Amino acid sequence: MNVALVAHDNKKVLMENLCIAYRHILNKHNIYATGTTGRLVENAAGITVHKYLEGKLGGRQQLGTHITYNGIDLVIFLCDPTYRNGFEPDTVEIMGLCDSHNVPFASNLATAEALLLALDRGDLNWREAYK
Repeated sequence: MNVALVAHDNKKVLMENLCIAYRHILNKHNIYATGTTGRLVENAAGITVHKYLEGKLGGRQQLGTHITYNGIDLVIFLCDPTYRNGFEPDTVEIMGLCDSHNVPFASNLATAEALLLALDRGDLNWREAYK
């Protein structure tokens, strides 16, 4: 399965900790991330990450294209609800693409953990048939 990771600046440490805690699951899958998040996760958790550009430099658009072409099976986008700048529309766009293409999406730690455990149990294997 292909898992995408994105985190707003205030959630990057949380993403690192999530990936450290669940590296035993993430190591079994292909991990994609926007530039800075990918670099931080790779260093902190010791997992291989395919990195897009940094989010503000086009990484979120690269992720969106990957979702559109059914190349991503799960998105964890740890969002900061107080985050307000010119990139907020990209967040909404990623959520919308996930909805349109039936890609499970987590925007907070609780949902991210639930989806990672479901991924480990094989509950998301239906994505292979969906492709």
